[in-house]
Amino acid sequence: MNYHNPVLLKETVDGLAIQPDGIYVDVTYGGGGHSKEILSRLSDKGKLFAFDQDPDALANVVDDPRLTLIPENFRYISRFLRFYKVTKVDGILADFGVSSHQFDEASRGFSTRTEGVLDMRMNQRSELSAREVVNNYSEEDLASVLYQYGDLKNSRHIARVIVNSRSNQPIDTTEQLKEVLKPFLKGFRDQKFLAQLYQAIRIEVNGELQVIKEFLLQVPDLLEEGGRLSVLSYHSLEDRLVKRFIQNGKFEGEAEKDVFGRVYVPLKKVGKLIVPSEEEIAENNRARSAKLRIAARNKDEN
Repeated sequence: MNYHNPVLLKETVDGLAIQPDGIYVDVTYGGGGHSKEILSRLSDKGKLFAFDQDPDALANVVDDPRLTLIPENFRYISRFLRFYKVTKVDGILADFGVSSHQFDEASRGFSTRTEGVLDMRMNQRSELSAREVVNNYSEEDLASVLYQYGDLKNSRHIARVIVNSRSNQPIDTTEQLKEVLKPFLKGFRDQKFLAQLYQAIRIEVNGELQVIKEFLLQVPDLLEEGGRLSVLSYHSLEDRLVKRFIQNGKFEGEAEKDVFGRVYVPLKKVGKLIVPSEEEIAENNRARSAKLRIAARNKDEN
């Protein structure tokens, strides 16, 4: 588990209610922790498809004829499953956020604690990097990213300082960015401030919230009746999308009603929100903000 220490491993896979001969999808393969647990519960007839857009994750693929690893973003889940002639599955698992490996690898630029180039791309083939956002976005657009995705109330001031600094010299590394942000670093809350700012830039670079929306909208059509969705999220922006979609079948507003006032949503909540135990958080600090939501596919309307 050196590549990635999966959070709520047993609970997340339990949420899928594995059928030994079923077809399952792990859309965030990473170090393969969740996938290995799924495979351990499948029979020889079972099948697991996994997605990961990060080339580093491909080194973790296990030699198992039941596993097919697809090196693509999970926003394209339906398209690539169709390529393998799969239109319905029994369960889908998603572990959103950044892998331990991506945080720990300084050259990827995800961590606030290590020096590296401003990158933050989950897919290293993508053109947009953190460096592009920091150095080329307009002051207005940069402020909008910091406010929407980082909840930074002084986003306009932060953006102005960054823009003024980059006019003298490009901001290429995480240490250079922290140097520019020194006016906002005041001691005991520094780490929280930096985490919010890095999160905002990372979400913009990877289009994370749009990817989650596109993925969730495909889930109902992919799941068999009664099939399960098991989702781990790590901040409120992700969790809010998951919660609203399970509740209402949409991301804004209330669930739609037919002419008779009947409400139909494609998914139904299974159990309560699950969070890591104090023991798990003590062993893996990155688990502290995790939230697990589980849902099942409802019957189609008659």
